[in-house]
Amino acid sequence: MKLEIRDIRKSFGDREILHGVSFDVVSGRAMGFLGRNGAGKSTTIRCLMDVFHQDAGEFVLDGKPFKATENRVGYLPEERGMYQKNKILDQLVYFAQLRGASKAEAVRSANEWVDFFELGEYKNKPLETLSKGNQQKIQIAQAFLNDPDILILDEPFSGLDPLNSQIFKDAIANVVSKGRLVIFSSHQMNYVEEVCDDVTLIHEGDIILTGDLKALKRQMGENKLMLAVDGMDDTAVGQAITARFPGITLEHTGDTLVLDTHQDVTQQDILTFIAQQGWHVARFGMYEPSLNDIFVAKVRDDQ
Repeated sequence: MKLEIRDIRKSFGDREILHGVSFDVVSGRAMGFLGRNGAGKSTTIRCLMDVFHQDAGEFVLDGKPFKATENRVGYLPEERGMYQKNKILDQLVYFAQLRGASKAEAVRSANEWVDFFELGEYKNKPLETLSKGNQQKIQIAQAFLNDPDILILDEPFSGLDPLNSQIFKDAIANVVSKGRLVIFSSHQMNYVEEVCDDVTLIHEGDIILTGDLKALKRQMGENKLMLAVDGMDDTAVGQAITARFPGITLEHTGDTLVLDTHQDVTQQDILTFIAQQGWHVARFGMYEPSLNDIFVAKVRDDQ
């Protein structure tokens, strides 16, 4: 499957929130839709799910207009909407039946996902009796009911501790391995980096980057090396390198230097110079930026 988001525009009053948002999502690859709070992630997803109607643009699935009600879609909205006083299993069975499952199918699916998220002991308890993190897992579980072809998750990592985040990442990986279409929004880039094949970055209603995450990292790390030297101040290391190789620019990232080289300076040149200095090297190699580094760089370029 291929979902195309084409030139989506949305205004509230006189303020345009989305300025022609366009990107593609393909099945079998998890797409992370990233941006700061207020960037337009949730508004885009709400337009996709027809919670809001866009002012312009369209959503197309495999060449035809996309309608959430006509497809097997699992959806986790940013605002959670389950019933606090009702038993967990009863709610999940109800939601599964609303999406077309028989009673037997709904019970099977509800039990499967409650057990997957390690909450079987709570299935006959009201939602309000669970911790915030466990409530979030139940909210996520309802999106996975009935084995949807398309999974759309808005800020799913909110409220999850590291262990529960790993369980959720395993669930996403399982769905992706089945060739499903997965898109989720988040501003927590470290989690997305572990899960996603593709990313789309949105900033103030504009798409500033979209594509294969590994390819984007290679592109933005081109001609850059990372270096960390034990027992020396990185400023002194940087000064020595730039004195020897004029034209190299440096970035400081924690205890590591990022060297932006040029065609006249090779990795071997740098290694030879390091050996001549007698430095004890802790890290040296090709630089690969984090997703957070990529986002910060692109936002600065966009300003």
